[in-house]
Amino acid sequence: MKNVISASRRTDIPAFYMDWFMRGIRNGFFEVESPYNHKTFYVPASTANVHTIVFWSKNFDPFIIGEYGRQLQAYGYRLFFNFSINSESVLLEPGLPPLEERLAQLEYLCDQYGPEAINWRFDPVCFYRTETHEIQDNLKDFSMIASKAAAMGIRRCITSFMDMYPKIRKRLTRQSGLDFIPVSMEKKIDVLGEMSRALGHLGISLQTCCERELLEQVAGDLPIDKSACIPNDRIMKLFGGRVSLGKDPGQRVKAGCGCFKSMDIGSYNRQPCYHSCLYCYANPA
Repeated sequence: MKNVISASRRTDIPAFYMDWFMRGIRNGFFEVESPYNHKTFYVPASTANVHTIVFWSKNFDPFIIGEYGRQLQAYGYRLFFNFSINSESVLLEPGLPPLEERLAQLEYLCDQYGPEAINWRFDPVCFYRTETHEIQDNLKDFSMIASKAAAMGIRRCITSFMDMYPKIRKRLTRQSGLDFIPVSMEKKIDVLGEMSRALGHLGISLQTCCERELLEQVAGDLPIDKSACIPNDRIMKLFGGRVSLGKDPGQRVKAGCGCFKSMDIGSYNRQPCYHSCLYCYANPA
């Protein structure tokens, strides 16, 4: 049984670290730092060990321009994609290219690899107050993105609401004029309902990431399921072969994570992300 490589929850490898990634492919292993004890361990990278590579990114432009996908497929690797596309916001996501460019990237990935090999993540949903004291959210482009994604064949949208991690609070102390607003359960249910109805008209299903309590509240009322951003069952249907159908114990299973087992090869410390999103749980550069 081969492994699934997750590249990566901890940083944006397609945007910033594809040279490092391809060195690992050529060497036959990835050198990874544990996020728990910071010790180094090695993950096998050959096609004899790897069934599928799941890439996570908010900007696939370097991946596309470098034709890395074509190279990896020629080596015999299967590819799956988690593409996070939120409403355009220079305030929340200062390091990203314009939304129009990212939608063009999504269209390219759909054309080259098929929409069934892509999860669209609108994640996280944020509510915040600026120095004008006006409460805002990042949902303004959601319907437009959904419409364009549906036209490309995308049939899944994964979402969650922002969690206020300590590192986010620390980041906000350096970012004047913005404060994230806690959202009540009632408000979350209303937002999910609006999102679900908008997506339903387009033939896209809505799934939640690590939102167990919220999902329990809407069970039976909204057609929303728990997501698996590493979807080994779907990967086997797409590509054949055998991969583990065990749940990943290293993820937030109690919070509602549905991911199957994979090996995540990113590092918070060694590979900081340069997107510098204000709400991110990772360590931005």
